[in-house]
Amino acid sequence: MNKGTALVGFFMSFMVGMGLMWTINRDKTGDLKAEPGLVAEGVDQSAAAVPVSAKDPFWGNPNAPVTIVEISDFECPFCSRVEPTMEQIKTTYGPDKVRIVWKNNPLPFHAKARPAHEAAVIVHQLGGNDAFWKFHKLAFANQRELTAENLEKWAVASGVDGAKFKADMAAKKGAAKVDEDLATGRKIGANGTPNFRINGVEVSGAQPFEAFKKVIDEQLAEAAKLKVKPSEVYVTLTNKNAKAAPAGQDDAPQKPAEAPKPPPDDTTIWAVPVLKEDPVLGPADAPVTIVIFSDFQCPFCKRVEDTMKKVRETYGNDVRIVWKDNTLPFHPRAKPAAALARMAYDTKGDKGFWDAHEALFESQPKLEDADLEGIAKKLGIDWARTKAAIDSGKYDKLFGASMDLAADFGAQGTPHFFVNGYRVKGAQPFEKFKEVIDAQLAKAKGLIAAGTPKAKVYEAVMREGKAPPPPEKKEVAAPTKANPFRGGATAKVTIQVFSDFQCPFCKRVEPTMDEIEKAYGSKVKIVWRNMPLSFHEDAPLASEAAMEAFEQKGNAGFWAYHKALFEAQGTPDGIKRPGLEKIAQEQGLDMAKFKAALDSHKHKAQVDADNEIGQKAGISGTPAAVINGYFVSGAQPFPAFKKLIDRALKEAGG
Repeated sequence: MNKGTALVGFFMSFMVGMGLMWTINRDKTGDLKAEPGLVAEGVDQSAAAVPVSAKDPFWGNPNAPVTIVEISDFECPFCSRVEPTMEQIKTTYGPDKVRIVWKNNPLPFHAKARPAHEAAVIVHQLGGNDAFWKFHKLAFANQRELTAENLEKWAVASGVDGAKFKADMAAKKGAAKVDEDLATGRKIGANGTPNFRINGVEVSGAQPFEAFKKVIDEQLAEAAKLKVKPSEVYVTLTNKNAKAAPAGQDDAPQKPAEAPKPPPDDTTIWAVPVLKEDPVLGPADAPVTIVIFSDFQCPFCKRVEDTMKKVRETYGNDVRIVWKDNTLPFHPRAKPAAALARMAYDTKGDKGFWDAHEALFESQPKLEDADLEGIAKKLGIDWARTKAAIDSGKYDKLFGASMDLAADFGAQGTPHFFVNGYRVKGAQPFEKFKEVIDAQLAKAKGLIAAGTPKAKVYEAVMREGKAPPPPEKKEVAAPTKANPFRGGATAKVTIQVFSDFQCPFCKRVEPTMDEIEKAYGSKVKIVWRNMPLSFHEDAPLASEAAMEAFEQKGNAGFWAYHKALFEAQGTPDGIKRPGLEKIAQEQGLDMAKFKAALDSHKHKAQVDADNEIGQKAGISGTPAAVINGYFVSGAQPFPAFKKLIDRALKEAGG
């Protein structure tokens, strides 16, 4: 060994020994990762207003000029929704420009979140960054299945020792880190999820890529101006950005970025009907009617209840409240709770419903059968009949109609209000409701003064109100024999599904497609259209592989391969080239032809053609479906599809 080599070796050993060096390499995907066990105090950035330490999982270069701290919750649907955007950021900027740091924020009303976060911490402790991000991907891809069994299975799939993981979970070795992250979140004001701090600049919620890009580009420019070591950029900029600028000082430190301003109020008066099956609180002749679309499992619906009580106390007989169910599909206990409230309504009228309503919100988030049984007994409601109604889906048709109405009027989220037809979104403060109610009450009193009977005010307002807009339509070219399909070959209703095998929301909509086929049989034809998104690196080749399965074995071969791809989604390397070949082998495809097709990109032209058809129609995201021209965007629940399928069947005379 020469003197130079010896000196370098000594220096490297000294740096690691003194805790001043990170060992960085790249995994198979090119992602930078830190070797477990070599995370050192030398990179500790706890002096930043948004502290980052060696205990935090990260992606990218520790000295990247922009750091995105992602404060998130594995059970939060909005956190899941923003993950494709994070992948797009990685693809667009790369690891040398952007580092992504993970902080845990399991929300208290997400019962399965806390164990998942403790599990993720342990996976990171045992296997480092590479293992953490594999686990992270599996957790979000299977967000509704965060069971103890699955957490252990995903930990092993991420490369950690199963026995050690199980022992550490039992010893709650991940709890302290989760608590530490929760305390950090509270300290910096990151109460909801997802929440991001980009060099200290806040971006709140599942914002589109453009919202992140704007801040990232600004911070890259700011970093380029600094004359500090790369390792000092994060602390310098974060501390600067976290300070609010004093009024009147143009050269003061940058204020935290505000969330995008909400769109202006919708001033339209919407003709929302009050139906005989709607529970009502307040006099029938109240001059102001508040229609509320709500969900008993929704924490924001619970939060607004105190505001509604204040509304009733303030306005008395001038206001009536009308309830409409909007049982969101990702709230599994919303529908059973609503069924109990409906049973109370059927047996004890309006008073019975509102008593149940109050008890259910008081009990939330505890809405399991045992909780519902206790509420039923307390209210004098027959539990056996109620349980039978829940199990049989007795009220499903009623709930479906109410959800259809919500969709018609653009009330997708909860809670959602219409005050004499004037839209109010979300759990707004009392002052917002007061502003709207006062304006609508003045108009109502004007109608009464002009001769409209008090009991007819709402009817008069609704006559002048606007009906819901017709469903959105897209012009999409008719499918050809080159497109795989299932269902009726000559069906009068064709559903063209634009999808991506790497997209978690596309996977989520697959059970809905199965439900549609089961419900309608040969009355519908479900057609697959390839739309691999640019930031899903494995999706294009997966689409080509599925089309080769179609060429070799027709529709049956395609749908079998399609199913296997979605099952493999989210597993380590599940839909990369080796995984594609493994599925082909298992399904008996001609491997020589299969490999040749992938090598030559034989089916790329067909995949590109589908993508172009979607883009020409104005479809930019997945999943998306076009039902005889009617457009459905996203992983909507079965009722959203059913409504348009029934409409299309009626129009087609089917």
